[in-house]
Amino acid sequence: MACSKGLKICGAVTAILVIIVLVVLVVLFLIVFKPKDPDIVIDSVKLNGFHLVEVFPTFELHLNVTLGIFVRVKNPNYGSYSYNSSTSFINYRGNLVAEAPLPQDTIPARKDHNISTTLTVFADSTKFEHLPSDFLSGVINFTSSTTLEGKVKVFQIFKKKATCYSTCDLSLFVRDQSIDFACDSKIKF
Repeated sequence: MACSKGLKICGAVTAILVIIVLVVLVVLFLIVFKPKDPDIVIDSVKLNGFHLVEVFPTFELHLNVTLGIFVRVKNPNYGSYSYNSSTSFINYRGNLVAEAPLPQDTIPARKDHNISTTLTVFADSTKFEHLPSDFLSGVINFTSSTTLEGKVKVFQIFKKKATCYSTCDLSLFVRDQSIDFACDSKIKF
């Protein structure tokens, strides 16, 4: 009898401990380790060159814009994110006007990660039919989109495939040759 009573107590304590551990793990993964979207901040966009050429008498326009871009990615998650090489696409009114390669890299857990790149936009009037009116209004708007496929690693133990999507709206102000921007990022598993 004493042996069976001890086994029941030991089994009950073990069951309670297992339940507590499971509850703690569920809380950790649903609240603390719940994936959060990265925050992408364009720290600076330096206009390295801006050249607009009008070919007379055909009224053909050629645009050459060189941007030095310094981006800071804030990873609020408890897992690092390693992504494969990718490309950022720049569009003007729905037309692809530039691509920027992004080399493979890792964004550490709960840290900021800096990315620096140079982007050159070369385009002619076939892609920029609205450029004269935008130029005269003083603002030329671009949209960038980037998809980064990779893996999230939590404590170097748990690994899960993830894809980060980022879209930025860039406004080039012609008169003072400055840039304004707004970015939105999402991570999907």
